[in-house]
Amino acid sequence: MLALSNISLRRGSKVLIEDSSFQAHAGQRIGVIGPNGCGKSSLFAMFLGGLEPDDGELILDPRYEIAYVAQESPSGSGSAVDYVMSGDRELRRVQAAIAEGEAAADAPDLHVLYEQMEAIDGFTAESRACRLLHGLGFAADEYNNPVSSFSGGWRMRLNLARALMCRSDILLLDEPTNHLDLPAILWLERWLTRYEGILLVISHDRDFLDQVCTRIAHIDNRAINLFTGNYSQFEKLRAEQLALQQAMFVRQQKQIKHLQSFVDRFRYKASKARQAQSRIKMLERMEEIAPAHVDSPFRFHFIEPEKQPQQLLGLAEATLGYGDDIILDDVNLNLLAGDRIGLLGVNGAGKSTLVKALSTGSTMLKGERLLSKDTKIGYFAQHQLDLLRPESSPIDHLRDYAPDDREQDHRNYLGRFGFGGERIFEPVAPFSGGEKARLVLALMIRQGPNLLLLDEPTNHLDLEMRQALSVALIEYTGALVVISHDRHLLRSVCDELLIVHDGLVDRFDRSLDDYPDWLREQEERSDQAAAKWDDEPAKPLTKKQQRQEQAEQRRRLKPLQDKVRKVEKALDSNRSRLTELESRLADESIYADPSRKDELTRLIQDQAAVKALVESLEVEWLEASEELEHAT
Repeated sequence: MLALSNISLRRGSKVLIEDSSFQAHAGQRIGVIGPNGCGKSSLFAMFLGGLEPDDGELILDPRYEIAYVAQESPSGSGSAVDYVMSGDRELRRVQAAIAEGEAAADAPDLHVLYEQMEAIDGFTAESRACRLLHGLGFAADEYNNPVSSFSGGWRMRLNLARALMCRSDILLLDEPTNHLDLPAILWLERWLTRYEGILLVISHDRDFLDQVCTRIAHIDNRAINLFTGNYSQFEKLRAEQLALQQAMFVRQQKQIKHLQSFVDRFRYKASKARQAQSRIKMLERMEEIAPAHVDSPFRFHFIEPEKQPQQLLGLAEATLGYGDDIILDDVNLNLLAGDRIGLLGVNGAGKSTLVKALSTGSTMLKGERLLSKDTKIGYFAQHQLDLLRPESSPIDHLRDYAPDDREQDHRNYLGRFGFGGERIFEPVAPFSGGEKARLVLALMIRQGPNLLLLDEPTNHLDLEMRQALSVALIEYTGALVVISHDRHLLRSVCDELLIVHDGLVDRFDRSLDDYPDWLREQEERSDQAAAKWDDEPAKPLTKKQQRQEQAEQRRRLKPLQDKVRKVEKALDSNRSRLTELESRLADESIYADPSRKDELTRLIQDQAAVKALVESLEVEWLEASEELEHAT
């Protein structure tokens, strides 16, 4: 059992959780939700012993094995499968003891160690590690590759596999889907539903929470409230609770009426396709759970485009890629007014490459990009967070896009995205990833685009902001193309799906709910093809050809690998610095001593600056890793 008894938790001077209690037992899978900055990650740090509660008691059996995903990128020359196996600490202990015993001249207890090995399924450990790697998307011929050979995103998958390998009593997962594509997310959902210990997972992916969780721990107003059921059931229960508050009633009705208009708007398109039918059902469900989000701080809508040309943008006989590396070929795509398209495909298939070609043509190697003179594109991708000027404030950025608006108009507009009070005048450098993402979205929306190109727009956003974005996109009258592993967003806003796979872009004529079946079908075909080729082995390359290919690959990859290593080194250094600062800020004496006020102010400023730098480096690392991934 894991229990909190009247727990209070602070970070610096900020009270995160106050006088809260709950219990968790084996077999329970608990989703931990709440707005960014409410204390979710701090709660996990307390479970791991990195933070002490300021009040109350944490009840945790010291014999419990706790597994968690390391945030540092792994490195080294050891194999991927060996790295994953090291997640089972008991296995490594017994293996070391056996090796020592076998090397000794006299080892009378060796049979006891073999019995322990059998008891912990140690002789099947490598097979279990390989199954984890396969489930998370690694190819069989990659299992024995050195850890250092993988890009950043795949190394984070290795960290996840290592945590799952641990025979734990408690499993802590903080945004486990961030580095996964949809096939890997679906596999992880199935794996976690079979987990027998206590699972605590922080996630902003509502579909993932629905599939995995049996309880929801909601952190709200410094309290932890436990709800039975998955996220959808939590929404309904919370909606019922809020509906009892008379002060909320009028706002609830307005929101319900607003959403009902969306349902009515699309109801008569139900015959268009199975995907449209799925979307109607989603919209009707959104109406039902609307009151659960009535107290959300985020309320915004897209500015009506000035012009709505029928022909917006097209690619004709296009070849897309980077340098000599062709990612997609023979792409023919025509975007018309009102198109609402979702892109499916595994990581590295070329979804972002396609969106970049649509937005600027930067990945076009051959073919035509046909852009209407009245098309106004709004493009959102994670790397755009780095384009914000660190020293400038939200209102400074907004003035660039709307110089003629009054300051009160700027205040009102930014307030809908959660920027209020003096916050709008503060430099964006120390802002969190979620705050920067909200600001970039706000700036994009202010331009009044008639075509939206969105590459993972919900990354860094909490559940309330995701809900607000979904509602705004439903209302949006322009065309859109969306890449997202957030299935709720895809269901809510898309009428049509395209699948990016095997170097091609095809129409996906099935619904999103059929996507897991399609993936299994593709895997079966791949296995059948592999079996055929095993019967007819290809002519091997000569040693000279192998050396030439290896040398060329090393030459091509070295600059990219050097860049990733450089960013990783800077990231590790600044993470260590941030940990040091947070440790010093956790010292209560600094708050009680007036003479240390200047020291406290300096520490808080340093913490904000280093935190901003870490977040910036993380984005840079992901971009560099993605580039390396494309090149391998």
